[in-house]
Amino acid sequence: MVGCQAVSTYSGVLRRGLESVPGVTLVYRENPLTRRLRRALDIVLSATLLLLTLPVIAAAALAIRLEDGGPIFFTQRRAGRFERMFTIYKLRTMKPADCVDRPSPTSAGDDRITRVGRFLRKTSIDELPQLLNVFLGSMSLIGPRPEMALVIARYQRWQHLRHLVPPGITCIWQTSCRSTIPLDRPEATALDLEYIEKASPILDGLLLLRTVAGVLAPKGAF
Repeated sequence: MVGCQAVSTYSGVLRRGLESVPGVTLVYRENPLTRRLRRALDIVLSATLLLLTLPVIAAAALAIRLEDGGPIFFTQRRAGRFERMFTIYKLRTMKPADCVDRPSPTSAGDDRITRVGRFLRKTSIDELPQLLNVFLGSMSLIGPRPEMALVIARYQRWQHLRHLVPPGITCIWQTSCRSTIPLDRPEATALDLEYIEKASPILDGLLLLRTVAGVLAPKGAF
């Protein structure tokens, strides 16, 4: 289990990078009790949601296999808390040959996306297997979206502070500006740091509600 000392060390190494970024600040204190309660909630909710969405995942898996006979799941190494790499799980939405470490599609017209994949991305069904990541502990329901190593290698020093907390399935960026600001942009990182500083059960609940609303009336997804 990662303790407060590790958090302090990671934060201290990078915090000085914030001094040169106007308008971006971060105050972060880890509460061990809050962390344990959050983890317990993640386990209960992710297990419940996995059971409830299993028929949807099964139907999507069948559609993927029938379309081109390729793999059902897409796995990729992503950076987690303190930039420890983990394997993320998604339903495959791209052609098998294109499932490599490259920038993700940014438009519905990207020819790497399959016909089934377009529907899965539009409805966010492709993200459902990440509930397994939450259950296993490599992700949380709420937190900064995890990125590939090749992306974080281009970060400014201060941007690495987004890895103070576990990555999540949804976040402020996901629910507000995913269609207008690329995730690797400093503006998106500033939103992640805002969440890290202001995280609370109320904010988490609000982001979950916004996520559900976004799935029911998708904007910016493709």
